[in-house]
Amino acid sequence: MLKDNEYTAVMSRRNQIMNDSLQVDYSKFELSGVAFDYEGMMQEAAYEVEEMIEIQNRVGVGNTPIVELKNLTKLARKCAPAGKGARIFIKDEATNASGSFKDRRAAVSCYHAKKLGYRGVVTATSGNYGAAVASHAAKLGLKCIVVQECFDSKGVGQPEIVEKARKCEALGAEVIQLTVGPELFYQFLKVIEETGYFNASLYTPFGIAGVETLGYEIVKQFEREIGQQPDVVVCTNAGGGNLTGTARGIRKAGNKTTKIVAASVDLAGLHMASDTDFNRKSFTTGHTGFGIPFVTNPDRSDVPRSAARPLRYMDRYVLIHQGEVFYITEALSWIEGLEKGPAGNTSLAAAFSLAQEMDEEQIILVQETEYTGAGKSVQAQLSFARDNGVNIYFGNPADEIPGESIVLPSNLSLIKAVDVDLEKLRRSAIRNALKEGNGDFCEVELHYLAEEINGTVEDVLKFVAELQKEEGK
Repeated sequence: MLKDNEYTAVMSRRNQIMNDSLQVDYSKFELSGVAFDYEGMMQEAAYEVEEMIEIQNRVGVGNTPIVELKNLTKLARKCAPAGKGARIFIKDEATNASGSFKDRRAAVSCYHAKKLGYRGVVTATSGNYGAAVASHAAKLGLKCIVVQECFDSKGVGQPEIVEKARKCEALGAEVIQLTVGPELFYQFLKVIEETGYFNASLYTPFGIAGVETLGYEIVKQFEREIGQQPDVVVCTNAGGGNLTGTARGIRKAGNKTTKIVAASVDLAGLHMASDTDFNRKSFTTGHTGFGIPFVTNPDRSDVPRSAARPLRYMDRYVLIHQGEVFYITEALSWIEGLEKGPAGNTSLAAAFSLAQEMDEEQIILVQETEYTGAGKSVQAQLSFARDNGVNIYFGNPADEIPGESIVLPSNLSLIKAVDVDLEKLRRSAIRNALKEGNGDFCEVELHYLAEEINGTVEDVLKFVAELQKEEGK
């Protein structure tokens, strides 16, 4: 009997499709009301760090170097007050098999798919993760399908997305390219159901736990090679898995003191599912269009419960402008001899600014880099932006208007990370919980929400009271 593949019918089957494609019974982790057992899910469904290190090492993932950016540190110190300017390091994840930290996620997910007997894997992504899944599927003899939002309604694709599609195809994946809009998840579900392949989502326990090895390595390498731990680790933040996995790994390795800072490109005012806005932005990941919504409502992903929950772990959240990232990307190439892609350079631009607040003997680490290519280059992105009517000029990046202008800093001292109000984000997360529940939270829900916002039960009760007062309840 043929199944009904109309949108509403497929969406009504989503939970069963997910269960069949993951063999994870998410319902067993549901607690009371809005609460669920996050740590229980991670412990039962994922792998231990030592197991994942072994899985990853067998396929050319992990043991990536840490590199001190001495020349960029010197520049930061020229802009900083006397005695300020922390040492800037990167963890060079571009040396992984497919060229990014997402190899860590993909290696574990593909291993698990093979272990469970699936013939292939499917993932929905416009980014590096597709290439990582394609690479590790190939190593394990699995088929791979990447579902990708690539074009606007005129069939025009961003250079960076097209570049990533080429890499996926080069690694043997079938790439299904879609126009921007709400059909991505629908098409993804259809492909999973039709093929019976494993859902290699970015947001499964396997995918997030795979990144824990990155944080774990950071602690061990700095202990062994530098003799002190980073004071700050900066993570580019989009869907939150990068920060979540890294922070969990750092803590599991025994480091309880390093501050975890999220960094995103400021694309305020642009709608990520808008056909007209799609090609007016120059960053396809690591921006506020993903970063802010996924921080305050992580379960908007392609699994019933996301294992990426960044608000639990971030100590600070900063924004950086497009022009600042492009400038730092060029600086990294010209004075450090390292050509890297845009995502890691988002957190590097933030780190350049934050280093100037810190003492010279302190360390700030950018925890990932990514491979680059023709479509990811500064020149390709700026040319594409100009073709789409974006004004590009040198000046103060604070004047940048996403979708209308890209302002390259006329002076290094103008590169300034801007803080996001974490209290507002926590408040927004509680507002979303109130929409899901009735507001009369039980003890279990209160403790769960306190963990979700990296706060206390008293914080949760305060936000609930404020929000209910605003609504006149």
